[in-house]
Amino acid sequence: MPIGIEKINLYAGRFATDAVELAQLRGKDPDYVRDQVMVQTRSVIPVYEDAVTLAVNAARPLLTGIDPAEIELLVVGTESAVDFSKPVSTWVQRFLGLGANCRNFEVKHACYSGTAALKTALFWLTANVRPGKKALVVSTDYSRMDGEEGFDFIGGGCAVAMLVSADPRVLLIDPAEAGYWTGEIADTFRPTSSVERADNQTSLYSYLDALEGAFEHYEHLAPSFDYLTGFKKHIYHAPFPGMVLQAHRTLLGRFGIGKAAVRESFEGKVAEGLYFARRLGTAYGASNFVSLLGLLASAPDLVAGDRLSLFAYGSGCQGEFYSAQVGPEASSLVRVLDLDRHLDTRYPLSIAHYEQIERERRRGIDQPNFLPDHPGLEHLYDKLYAGQGLLVLKGVSDYHRTYDWS
Repeated sequence: MPIGIEKINLYAGRFATDAVELAQLRGKDPDYVRDQVMVQTRSVIPVYEDAVTLAVNAARPLLTGIDPAEIELLVVGTESAVDFSKPVSTWVQRFLGLGANCRNFEVKHACYSGTAALKTALFWLTANVRPGKKALVVSTDYSRMDGEEGFDFIGGGCAVAMLVSADPRVLLIDPAEAGYWTGEIADTFRPTSSVERADNQTSLYSYLDALEGAFEHYEHLAPSFDYLTGFKKHIYHAPFPGMVLQAHRTLLGRFGIGKAAVRESFEGKVAEGLYFARRLGTAYGASNFVSLLGLLASAPDLVAGDRLSLFAYGSGCQGEFYSAQVGPEASSLVRVLDLDRHLDTRYPLSIAHYEQIERERRRGIDQPNFLPDHPGLEHLYDKLYAGQGLLVLKGVSDYHRTYDWS
């Protein structure tokens, strides 16, 4: 039975800021940011949005024409949960109007969580315990970096929602075609509700170790498969877009590919996947799927049946190298989303307004009572949210979160 992604959607919020300008303010070389980090703008999530609203606003358009009773599994992957016990998925289930007979839960494994959620749904479909039913998978995250850390220019946030079923119009995935590698390490982590920490050098080497380990496992499981000729395109986890070039260089180095050929291969088989990632900043667990959307929206030479490789990584750590095939309606279903327009219409915030939003967010973390405020930005809420039918956080009262439609 073919299974995979039937429909997919991205929601990146309504604000962005210039990542190069922000990096320069943090003392970074702007040419380095453009050419090696490869980021242009980054999403900014306002205080009246969180992991819940991002997830719902990404998933809701997928349900048009779908009977909610068809969905009996909801898995949300996030490292930006708003509670240490109550899962984000419960709010998502409620505000999407899914039926009561729907199993829902949240999974966490840093940036691997989105892939973990997807693979869980795929194995559920493979078991065929509920023939004809579908799963909804959502990866939702946003940065919590303090500006003082100096690397918030590669922060960001978004949610990608996927309807997963036996009608894989976007992407066909065989769960057995995967290699994986794991090991405990403290490379990046969020030790409290308000802090995000990273050992960048350790994380870099851990990522590459996991990539090689997962790929070796994949090779062991499929010894006759030719990596150099068997994949039309490659997708890698992108904590920042420039990391993808390093990852591709590492794998090609195993086959003795020289520097010039690496760059040519990168431009022809990888770079198109960064089409949206360059404008989002980090996408955390949704990274693979943002790159998938980028490929399907921008690569002119992809056709149904083309084989892709995907590498997912999550700090802590877990790596997975797996393969998939382009579905029969993939490009048309993605292009009709008009994601360029979605990103183009984000309001360009000044650095001062971006920092103001982050200060306001810190003010409300872990508070029993909090009313999201946006001093000086009220007109932007009215312009970008009011009357748009987007889910927003209205406030927190005695730790109870209240959401409503804008």
